Amino acid sequence: MTDASEEGVRLQKVLANAGVASRRVSEEMIVAGRVRVNGVVVTELGSRIHPDTDLVDVDGTAIQLDASKRYVILNKPTGVVSSMSDDRGRPDLRRYTKDWDERLFNVGRLDADTSGLLVLTNDGDLAHVLAHPSFGVTKVYIAKVEGQVLPQTIQRLLKGVDLEDGRIAADKARLLDASRGESLVELTLHSGKNRIVRRLMAEVGHPVVELVRRQFGPLHLGTLPVGKARELTTVERGALLTLSRRDGDTPAE
Repeated sequence: MTDASEEGVRLQKVLANAGVASRRVSEEMIVAGRVRVNGVVVTELGSRIHPDTDLVDVDGTAIQLDASKRYVILNKPTGVVSSMSDDRGRPDLRRYTKDWDERLFNVGRLDADTSGLLVLTNDGDLAHVLAHPSFGVTKVYIAKVEGQVLPQTIQRLLKGVDLEDGRIAADKARLLDASRGESLVELTLHSGKNRIVRRLMAEVGHPVVELVRRQFGPLHLGTLPVGKARELTTVERGALLTLSRRDGDTPAE
């Protein structure tokens, strides 16, 4: 953070430009001690910062100051590969990024036969934190599977299942419904291994019929229709950036 000199931009103007609040309300936030710059509470209205390098948060939530960064959420349909191009000519993600001038890329992957939440961005640092399993960012899936899933199967998923590439345990698992020879299971995992949900459920005797990812870290699919994309809200961007700054230098065990 710079001192209250002619260098930089006034903090209240930066907050207003970032869409946090009007300049007047931003001033009230600063005086109330709700704003931090690089981890230090700032209460002086004359304070100036460099938006390109300083990190700002309000009430502990990170504020996006870099207008060049773009964050998009997509409800990926089945049949679409998680790539910006496919050498086999299959439908890819390019059709969902044409509304943005920035060159976006997908964070992690979903199988072609899996639908649901996929993040598109041009922020490489944030993408690394979200996608790398060492940071422990959780994903929530809803799986329709064959057969009646019993309570002991849920417990087995929670205790861990041995797969060919190691032992995997769900962070959370619960049975949502069961009828007509099929069950609906909600699984929360932080593993980034390939086709992990399908392999996990097949190993416990319940092959996946349909699979949807409903949540990725702090982001929820909500009512976004299949095949539609939208930019993240200010609150969602703040949640993502807060996660990135918190975990960026401290991978989970």
